[in-house]
Amino acid sequence: MAGAELTKQAIIYIRVSSEEQVENFSLDTQDDICRKEATRRGFQIIEIFREEGKSAKTITGRPELMKLLDYCRRNRRHVDAVFVYRLDRISRQTSDYLAIRKRLADYGISLISANEPTGNSPTEKLLETIIASFAQHDNDVRSERTKNGLRTRFLAGMCTGKVPIGYVMEGGYAVKDKNFENMKKAWNLMATGTKSLSEMAAIMNEWGIRKVVAGKEHKLRMQTVGRLFRHKFYMGVLTSTKYPEEIRGQHEAMVTEEQFYKVQAIIDGRNVSGMTIGKRLNENPDFPLRRVIKCGKCGGVLSGAWSKGRSKRYAYYICKNRCGAPSIAVKKLDDSLIQYFQDITPTKDQLDVFLIVLRKMFYQSLSGLQAKRVIAQEEIYKLKQMRQKLVEKNLAGVYSDEIFKEQRVIIEDKIATAESILGQTIFDKYNFDDVEKFMRAKFKDLGQTYIDSEPGVRRVLLGSICPAGLAWSYSGLSNREFNKQYQAILDIGSGNFAMSTPSGTMFVPI
Repeated sequence: MAGAELTKQAIIYIRVSSEEQVENFSLDTQDDICRKEATRRGFQIIEIFREEGKSAKTITGRPELMKLLDYCRRNRRHVDAVFVYRLDRISRQTSDYLAIRKRLADYGISLISANEPTGNSPTEKLLETIIASFAQHDNDVRSERTKNGLRTRFLAGMCTGKVPIGYVMEGGYAVKDKNFENMKKAWNLMATGTKSLSEMAAIMNEWGIRKVVAGKEHKLRMQTVGRLFRHKFYMGVLTSTKYPEEIRGQHEAMVTEEQFYKVQAIIDGRNVSGMTIGKRLNENPDFPLRRVIKCGKCGGVLSGAWSKGRSKRYAYYICKNRCGAPSIAVKKLDDSLIQYFQDITPTKDQLDVFLIVLRKMFYQSLSGLQAKRVIAQEEIYKLKQMRQKLVEKNLAGVYSDEIFKEQRVIIEDKIATAESILGQTIFDKYNFDDVEKFMRAKFKDLGQTYIDSEPGVRRVLLGSICPAGLAWSYSGLSNREFNKQYQAILDIGSGNFAMSTPSGTMFVPI
């Protein structure tokens, strides 16, 4: 029919994905073949729609196909057919293909493949449906292979998604990037228990650590920092929302498991008896004792507020409960706390005797801790075996996802507790001569130590000596309930001195 008069009108739709472009399955090749078939069948091409680099998994992500359908709706009286190179150019999903074919049929427009049998007879329609099903099957097989490949990669300890700050993907592997050393410093600083998440966010931003989103760098917020310090990737473990296993990664770990779980304890507020210093305690330089000192009238914490004077504003602490207690000038309360620390500073003789006893207890505690570590290591090994069996039973269908998640949380908590024992490395880091030098320097004048310390360290100092906190009785600071170890220092020379091996913190690094 090459010489026949061209009276019927048709449009061409051609599509190629990025993968097919690589295989030279080009748009021009499809265009040429479709035009030749249209001419052979006696059609005149009046429009062409070219879709480049678009997947056939869904139709919503293909603007040219949407334009084609709208064009056919508006020009149904002038269009007789739509030519495609193959039926899978329309869609690889059978349901989508049949829906598009029906819509075109409702417009009175035929869908013709240049390489496959198409038509309106029952047999031709059946063949079209079978061909469309083959396309979906091929797509499903590819998708399954991709999923299996990602899972195999994950089980091999290789990253399948985005890596956290401090790492970058190169050649399919997670390697250190420019932020690695600063992130490691951040972990070490967080592990001291002297910084809140808001303080860490400010410090990390000052160090130049940035979060990259869509190619743009953004400063870190407290919430982002909190998520970073929860990420097991930093201790060399891969986790996934898709897979239940936790796999030892092939990347270089930034922190040890002991340090990771120690930071978890700090974030959860389990680091200092009676005082939360690692949780979200927002710093305000104008009111450094906000939420630290209590109201002596009602027991609520003090908040901060400004009062406007004739020529300037004045900073005051007020009871958060608004119990009617008078406000306190910020400087007055700060000066009172410094004086309080100076008043409870131990004498040289008290400290000398205490250090003699403490030396003996130091080595006793070191020996006891080493024994506990051996037990903890055995417990961790058993718990990890239990965790692996739990995963296997979940995959086998023995345990439902709900039971799996519930039991996994219990096991993870037990592992964290055991790991925290392994993370108690303070005795390993210091010999007692260093401890003694440290204590003599810091306990010489506690008031000056308080002045010289950063806000986070001040909270540690206050929380360690007065775990129940201090209250302002509106004539001065009250509450002489000290930490047992500190009370032991003050009892020396009073005739009440009696000291057994203490539990908890014996000294606090400032």
